Amino acid sequence: MTPHDILRKTFGYETFRPGQEGIVTTLLEGRNVLAVMPTGSGKSLCYQVPALARGGLAIVVSPLVALMQDQVAALKLAGVAAETINSAASREENVVIWRKVASGEVRLLYLSPERLMTERMIAALSRLEVTLIAIDEAHCISQWGASFRPEYDMLQTLRQSFPGVPIGAFTATADEATRRDIVGKIFGGEAEVYVAGFDRPNINLAVAPKDNAKQQLLDFLDGRAGQSGIVYALSRKSTEELAAFLVSKGRRAIAYHAGMTAEDRAEAQNLFMTEKGIIVCATIAFGMGIDKPDVRFVFHADLPSSLDAYYQEIGRAGRDGSPAEARMVYGLSDIQMRRRFIDQEEGGDERRRREHKRLDALVAYCEAPECRRQNLLYYFGEESEPCGNCDVCLDPVHLVDGTAEAKWVIEAVKATGQRFGAAHIADVLAGKSNDKAEALHHTELAVFGIGRAHGRQHWQSMIRQMVGGGYLSIDVGGYGGLSLSAKGVALARGEGSFRYRETAAKPSKKAERARKMIAAVETEGVSDELLQRLKSLRAKLARERKVPAYVIFTDRTLIDMAAKRPLTRWDFGEVHGVGESKLQQFAEIFLAEIRAHLQDARGVA
Repeated sequence: MTPHDILRKTFGYETFRPGQEGIVTTLLEGRNVLAVMPTGSGKSLCYQVPALARGGLAIVVSPLVALMQDQVAALKLAGVAAETINSAASREENVVIWRKVASGEVRLLYLSPERLMTERMIAALSRLEVTLIAIDEAHCISQWGASFRPEYDMLQTLRQSFPGVPIGAFTATADEATRRDIVGKIFGGEAEVYVAGFDRPNINLAVAPKDNAKQQLLDFLDGRAGQSGIVYALSRKSTEELAAFLVSKGRRAIAYHAGMTAEDRAEAQNLFMTEKGIIVCATIAFGMGIDKPDVRFVFHADLPSSLDAYYQEIGRAGRDGSPAEARMVYGLSDIQMRRRFIDQEEGGDERRRREHKRLDALVAYCEAPECRRQNLLYYFGEESEPCGNCDVCLDPVHLVDGTAEAKWVIEAVKATGQRFGAAHIADVLAGKSNDKAEALHHTELAVFGIGRAHGRQHWQSMIRQMVGGGYLSIDVGGYGGLSLSAKGVALARGEGSFRYRETAAKPSKKAERARKMIAAVETEGVSDELLQRLKSLRAKLARERKVPAYVIFTDRTLIDMAAKRPLTRWDFGEVHGVGESKLQQFAEIFLAEIRAHLQDARGVA
């Protein structure tokens, strides 16, 4: 079959999305490709379609067992002979699957890097007709590196082990340095690079200084009852505390982190995928491969590791194209913690230098005085107009000349010996006397209380922006003491100026009205009652098959079904996302539900 035949008959789609067909053609022609495509743009089809078109066996490298299991379950429902060999299955189960692979019954085999990159597995696969290799979540090759999962680094030997076999590497996020890293390691410098647009215009972006993260989260959730969302935190303990806090406030919240048992993690993920209004409080262990279309928000209670990670994490919101929100709160302690993590990493000075630069870019994004989306897209090499859908656009930042005040901060840092943190410096400037300040005689400094008119919160914001702007440095190897950078020394000498954004406690009424207006957008021409019946039926089928609900049908398919209201198998086959296999399995079940709804509606009328 041609790629278009496979797309239509197997997956139920009439046309490729922008960018997909070019990648499919490249792999079919036997050439390597790195594809960087935003979450929800259909990366999986870009290797699944050519894998089926080329015949033989395709190897898909994926980092997480749960992700592999979900993709295999979805492919099987579409009538594709797909399997995975992984640590979650027993040895006997894996042996049975391998025999099917060896006999040529399997078209796509999903493996983790650890399972694939062994001499025994490479040797066994080399004896089979491997026609395509796809590496999913390829950014892990660069960002995790040899110290965390060394087998990811070993993937660069695949082109020698399988000469002439085209390799596709796929990821939702990779800056220019990461792209160079992937192309160099996996392809030896020879690959076509496809970078789709990074913009997700339906996601509203906003960042605020961290004050009380729990209360800020609760305030954000006000008016969002019944919405599904993800709250990211830095530690396992934080995720559990946040989930317990939300439950105490009447919210349906659960924790998710790598310290939980596999059974508990699977139960949490299944609850999130199949039920509405669930809030998952998670570490980065949660999210990769999550294909829940109606996640309405992602809230970062702590600073993520980089803009790459931030983009990947907020990309789990709004995959259905409807309005979604990304919120982040952060403080200097977050920056200090992240820098300490980087300095404790293995991998060499060059890797640490690169990660510090990535963190610098994230801090600059947080302190951006102009459109956040412009700042985010610029990091990935794209230019855009102001978006009109971020906190800065909806409530423009007024920049104030703070050169004189910045010099007071610099003087306070110098006078106290360039070894105290932001909280203490803010107290000195605000004239807040305490035992520590008195014992160190800091209350006697000329700069003590010089900024009393502004208060402690103002000075903490000023210091945070000076750190973000590169005027002050944080001693991450010690206790977070502030010191002057070369840029700060130059400012103290009278070279240049410093402009800052005044602290804004809450969004303006104009911004809140705009948010509510965007959130009020509804699906037109679709009976909500029918849609809910279809979702309930989907949930029942998913429970029976022990798969996530989206594996049966995506929300987009159910919305199209509710809009078209098919009454015959022919009409059902015209619904978006219904291929031949799902037509055979589900047509009568869903058609019966639609007919029942129409009869009930007539009875009411």
